Amino acid sequence: MTISAPVTVNDRVYPVTKVPAIAICLDGCEPAYLDAAIADGLMPTLKRIRETGTDRLAHSVIPSFTNPNNLSIATGRPPSVHGICGNYLIDPDTGEEVMMNDVKFLRAPTVFGQVFEAGARVAIVTAKDKLRALLGAGLRFDEDRAKCFSAERSDTTTQAEHGQENASQWLGMAKPDVYSAELSEFVFAAGVKLLAEWKPDLMYLTTTDYIQHKFAPEDAEAKAFYAMFDGYLRDLDAMGAAIVVTADHGMKPKHLADGSPAVVYVQDLMDNWLGKDKARVILPITDPYVVHHGALGSFATAYVPEGTDVAEIIAKLSATDGIIEVVDRAEAVRRYDLPADRIGDIVMISGENMTLGTSADRHDLAALKEPLRSHGGLTEQEVPFIVNRVMDLPGQPELRNFDALFYATTAASL
Repeated sequence: MTISAPVTVNDRVYPVTKVPAIAICLDGCEPAYLDAAIADGLMPTLKRIRETGTDRLAHSVIPSFTNPNNLSIATGRPPSVHGICGNYLIDPDTGEEVMMNDVKFLRAPTVFGQVFEAGARVAIVTAKDKLRALLGAGLRFDEDRAKCFSAERSDTTTQAEHGQENASQWLGMAKPDVYSAELSEFVFAAGVKLLAEWKPDLMYLTTTDYIQHKFAPEDAEAKAFYAMFDGYLRDLDAMGAAIVVTADHGMKPKHLADGSPAVVYVQDLMDNWLGKDKARVILPITDPYVVHHGALGSFATAYVPEGTDVAEIIAKLSATDGIIEVVDRAEAVRRYDLPADRIGDIVMISGENMTLGTSADRHDLAALKEPLRSHGGLTEQEVPFIVNRVMDLPGQPELRNFDALFYATTAASL
């Protein structure tokens, strides 16, 4: 690394590295996807790395959604520190429901920004643009030491805003459709080209879970995706980088026997118990990409009117089939390391094969062409954590996906 001393970020010390350090976040990578592809001989590189490096399982943060976990990886800390506790929230300053993708919501510096300030070259490539600004917080592009761009908008990147002029043209790949495996392939291909030609000290590659929402681990389409990834992993590994492969969350089937989504519509329940729209149910999985999941996940938070018997509502929700955990705000903060001012009075989590919705008439499920697969709860917290170096690492629950940059830089310093 082009820095002379370790860098402390959010009370963790990141060492000076000798080779490039790379963290790869495979969005929605339920460990079974890797097992199925390896069993079919489709991932020889990862199979070798699991055998000759370090192979563990880790825990994601809760809620097991994209934004909270990517920012936990970026900061090395849980949402109570960095503040990003969903893709979507009620802004406590305005009372409005908004996407949590503005840098103003980020409460802690990222590892990327801090090592950049110390003199390192940093590259970040994300599939969707919704993460780009948050992950790139603290980077500057006025000198050739930072690149941060998305596959989604790769044809409009600029040197001034992203550190790379027209990333699509630079890579020689057309801008992929946002609903495609190619969106993630663009990320991997860009990572290989950056490592070969630009030689970052620290690089983060994060994908989209479009394939994982559509296909189960045993499906051919899913296996083809992981076979594709393995080829790029081979190239990254061959160039000598220290690599950590992890995920932001797992993925589980969330549908009934007839293929229709399995949902508890919590706003409808609250309306029956407290009166129409007296409570306000927020689904932090909500984002613009409804084809993936129809805004149905396994974590929800509810704001209830002042004077409500919260214990009574918790008891009723706890007795509802499909909901496995319901706690008040204070317990959610304690148990899941969440920021108290960005969650409601009640937090609820559904089981492995169930999701939580608002009202039945508020969800556009027309775009769901396959039986629903989704995430957000405790049953999607287990994720892979694989290092292409031999390291003495704990397993879950001590090992967290947000340890990825720490162990990537540590492996790169050996």
